[in-house]
Amino acid sequence: MKAAVLKETSPGERRVALVPDAVSRLRPAGIDMLVESGAGDGAWLSDAAYADAGASIVSAAEIYRTADVILTVTRPPSVSELRAGQAVIGMLAPLADPEFAAALAARGVTVISLDGLPRTLSRAQPMDALTSQSNVAGYKAVLVAAGEFGRFFPLLITAAGTARPAKVLVLGTGVAGLQAIATARRLGAVVSGYDIRPTSKDEVTSLGATFVELTSVGSAAGEGGYARELTAEERQAQQEELTGHIARQDVVITTAQVPGRKPPLLVTEDAIKAMAPGSVIVDMAASALGGNVTGSVPGETSVTGNGVTIVGAENLAATVPTAASAAYSRNISAMLLHLTRDGALAIDTSDEIQAGVVIAHDGRVVHEGVASLLQPAQPQSGQPQSGQPQSAQPQSAQPESAEGGPGVDGPSN
Repeated sequence: MKAAVLKETSPGERRVALVPDAVSRLRPAGIDMLVESGAGDGAWLSDAAYADAGASIVSAAEIYRTADVILTVTRPPSVSELRAGQAVIGMLAPLADPEFAAALAARGVTVISLDGLPRTLSRAQPMDALTSQSNVAGYKAVLVAAGEFGRFFPLLITAAGTARPAKVLVLGTGVAGLQAIATARRLGAVVSGYDIRPTSKDEVTSLGATFVELTSVGSAAGEGGYARELTAEERQAQQEELTGHIARQDVVITTAQVPGRKPPLLVTEDAIKAMAPGSVIVDMAASALGGNVTGSVPGETSVTGNGVTIVGAENLAATVPTAASAAYSRNISAMLLHLTRDGALAIDTSDEIQAGVVIAHDGRVVHEGVASLLQPAQPQSGQPQSGQPQSAQPQSAQPESAEGGPGVDGPSN
């Protein structure tokens, strides 16, 4: 089987799907690697490094013509060149754009998306690209905030005076949020974290941060540990109390996302107006669907009339390309090996992992969640879809993980 790595062409995308170290690990499974010339340039990985590892350096045209499996970080640059029988593996976000998956299915392309991985399975952890990339993004979000903040993060006592430590609040304590907390703590800030899930308290405090407990709302935990839907009165009371906490912070980092849906609004206009001049907000959920912060724009940094800097953080993992690529390479290699039998791709959606990640096969969309989005009038079974939280509530101020749902594990520190 020939597997291939294309050069990513999305604006600002510097990651590569596979690093040279992975090439030799795939060969024993009967997988020969093709790498587009220049694919690793953004992550400082040369063609020579891939060739030394045993890969063939070829053109994109040859990859589309001869590869059996194409490995990507995001979407392949040229859908029109994909042919029937090929497979594409990457983070393809089919829940955000089900028509894209349908278009590839119509071309006879097998679509495999790592962001549908059922993350509660322990054997799936080596394939968990959302976690690995969120770890990188949470780390970089703090560095971005520190770069925009006009003062020090740590307590400093010098001959020129004493600088108090920065106060940092992280909203949403999934993988990205916990990594942001850990990083801000390493930089010496006084850190607190908030999440709708009361069970997050132990994770936050284990990192040396303070867990923010809102007294205005009782337990928001619903069946199975997922966040229940709050009443309108509870949402209003929660938002007002959260606004008071936000106003006392120097830096706020928000991480709450729901795949394919508008992120919950966590930092309102009133909260921003209550913050002191020089404060910084980093919105990790900023996207075309919206963000966690009023006025945030993906890829842009703005300053409000009262002097608060709002960073619409977009694709932060791509700004740490070498580390992010190395982690992602391990994830996609593990997935490819899981799907390979006797040197060929073996699709079997009865397998729990494949049921979550295989979006299209044999000319049709086979993933239940994506298929239902393509047919919105079709009656729903009432069962949770593969890769989706059972009860996410984007309309309320309920921070979730930056990876799309509650209940994920924290980073290893």
